Amino acid sequence: MQKNNVQTYTIREAAKLSGLSESTLRFYETIGLIHPITRDESSKHRVYTEDDVNLVISVACLNATGLSIEDMRTYLKNRSIGSHAANEQIKLLEKQKLHLVEKAHYEELRQRYVDIKIAYWNAVSLDDRKQIEETKKQASAIAKELKLPHELPFRQRTS
Repeated sequence: MQKNNVQTYTIREAAKLSGLSESTLRFYETIGLIHPITRDESSKHRVYTEDDVNLVISVACLNATGLSIEDMRTYLKNRSIGSHAANEQIKLLEKQKLHLVEKAHYEELRQRYVDIKIAYWNAVSLDDRKQIEETKKQASAIAKELKLPHELPFRQRTS
């Protein structure tokens, strides 16, 4: 919508442009992650300016990286400081990158674990004792990496 030849947006439009839900935009405003959005005088609905939408899109990008709210708050504060905060920004982003690398490694292990379980059940369906034992060993090794409890032998299970 246009108001006084200035492009403005409803919360629905800002949500669509940013990929964040309307409730998330309200929440981020409530907790001060984004500044209070101007309200229309008659309807009291939020009216986003282009600058507001650009900020919301930046926050959506930070959110997409998995940054915590506190880290997003720090990043946005540092962004307004500029070059004096560059080292802190780098540290914050490097920490997040390490977190994402660790998370990706964990996801890869989980996929391998599922693959081994599929192989195990294929071996069971074929009554391939050798493959059953091999897949049990492999599953146990992956479970250690995932820090999962070891499976009890079948006869000792209670469930």
